[in-house]
Amino acid sequence: MALLVRTHYALAKESIRRNRTRSFLTCLGIGIGVASIILILSLMGSINNMITLQVKAMGADLVVVRPAKHTDAVESVVDGLTSANQYLTSNLTLEDARAIAGLSNVEASAPIAAGVATLSAEDRTISSASVIGTSMDLNRVQNLQLLNGTFLSQKVQNAAVVGKTLSLELFGTADEAVGKTFTLMDQKFIVVGMLEEMEDPINFSNVDFDSSMLVDAEYLAKIGGTFQVQQINVKAANTGVLASLSDEMKDFLKAEKVGDENFEVLYGDAISHPAGGLFTIVSGMLTVVASVSLIVGGIGVMNILLVSVAERTREIGIRKAVGASSFNILLQFMFEALILSLAGGMLGFILGYAFAFLVSVFTPFAPYIDWGIVIVTLSTSVAIGVVFGMYPAVKAARKNPIESLRYYR
Repeated sequence: MALLVRTHYALAKESIRRNRTRSFLTCLGIGIGVASIILILSLMGSINNMITLQVKAMGADLVVVRPAKHTDAVESVVDGLTSANQYLTSNLTLEDARAIAGLSNVEASAPIAAGVATLSAEDRTISSASVIGTSMDLNRVQNLQLLNGTFLSQKVQNAAVVGKTLSLELFGTADEAVGKTFTLMDQKFIVVGMLEEMEDPINFSNVDFDSSMLVDAEYLAKIGGTFQVQQINVKAANTGVLASLSDEMKDFLKAEKVGDENFEVLYGDAISHPAGGLFTIVSGMLTVVASVSLIVGGIGVMNILLVSVAERTREIGIRKAVGASSFNILLQFMFEALILSLAGGMLGFILGYAFAFLVSVFTPFAPYIDWGIVIVTLSTSVAIGVVFGMYPAVKAARKNPIESLRYYR
């Protein structure tokens, strides 16, 4: 058996070597499809890994409450793709955040109420700025780093903390905004602190802090702001109470929202999954699109093997005449298909990560390498070889030896 395998491998390698150019182009077709999938999986893995590391960096004492629709998988996918803002129907409130802060084993609780509003400062106006209503406890929960100034406090209700990017757009400065004033909903606010530039623009709170203005949520509600609470971040007293605190928060919210239990309480690794599974949906959709190029590559494998079968008809007749079975002929061409597919898969693996490293130069998304991605690459390549190589191999195996011997090119 080992001798048979070595013989088929040698024959397949010799056939590929004789037709280097068309073999390379066939491998390239598969490689482009594999590279597309590798790039997508790497970027999505990088985003999820980024959020996971953020959660771990803040400690294992974090609990998050988010709105969630308890629907079937298909409806969840449709909602995720068609909702411009999946938090518009959030049933979380500032009262919930205050009540949760009073529970046992809760060290701090901060709401995240996101919205878009017009900001005006001196001669500059931003008509659609990101405004986040929260509390002074957000800094304790999420450990935001300040470039200068202080965080929100109860002493100054109309205080604000600005991100670096928004500061540059609104005040024309990226580091000297403390003390400047701006108008929000016809009310004057004063900037008391500036956030350091975030290394990772994507985080588990689904907020781009660099381009946001943080204000007191209670004061925002008092002046007429109607921003929805999209998340409540909770810092537990210690890691040993996470499970019991999570259950206590669920029971409390269920009692408060009888008949409206569209929320979820998450801790540990579950926090790192983006709300609504949107990244997973996008990743899946892009992978399906990229798979089309794999099918094209597979058709290329089938085409080159059909040409090879036609060119080697006489060879097939001779092999059958000297005792080769139809199964031997089938294996010969299947080996050739698998070698082409695996070579294309390895080429795609290299190209995919080369593009991923190139993307990482211009974005904060470092290439994510995982054994699962390697397995996907190899299994996809083998599947392409088997599926698209089967027809030419069967066609070769069924050739009549006498008619094949009569064939001349």
